[in-house]
Amino acid sequence: MPRHDGAEKPQRSCLACREIRDRDRLIRFVLSPQGEVVPDLDAKLPGRGAYTCVSASCLAGAVKQRQFGRAFRHEVAVPAPDEMTAQVAKLLLERVMGYIALANKAGKIVAGGSMVGEALKNKNKPGLVLVALDVSEAIGEKIAAQAAGNGVPCLRVLTKDDFGALLGKAPRSALAVKSSGFVVQLLKTIERYRNFLGEVQ
Repeated sequence: MPRHDGAEKPQRSCLACREIRDRDRLIRFVLSPQGEVVPDLDAKLPGRGAYTCVSASCLAGAVKQRQFGRAFRHEVAVPAPDEMTAQVAKLLLERVMGYIALANKAGKIVAGGSMVGEALKNKNKPGLVLVALDVSEAIGEKIAAQAAGNGVPCLRVLTKDDFGALLGKAPRSALAVKSSGFVVQLLKTIERYRNFLGEVQ
């Protein structure tokens, strides 16, 4: 679709479902020098690219239908569907963890359920709250309600141990990300990861 500034975003079609989307809304794949299909999440690697939706089902379908060989126009080495989707999911999750680690290094993270609750009461509220997947239902709902009441996005991702490991601390049930560029990056990256897993429609 045309943009308001008159330019057009590059578009590509998914190898599996054939739906045409803006290129930055797809996952790009390239061939390694050894002829192996590898994901190019930043869409910066050289060479011809092939694309799928940000969806494990589309990626698995493209592998099963041998669409990568057709796209690259010769025989290619492709992992089994389950292996390929697991590889991409791992890379996407590592992106999420990487941004959290960078935000923490920059002093933009408040950690722990009680500390997050206090941060939400402050005048300078955080831009994003993250709640671990393995917290109790009561704690998760309490933090989510606090965030919603203050107009702050709240997402469930990773585990308490993951949060702790990323911060170099004991397990943490929740994190608050102070308003910064990290908020935008994390929202985008987490949405991409959850879309791939089919958690976001």
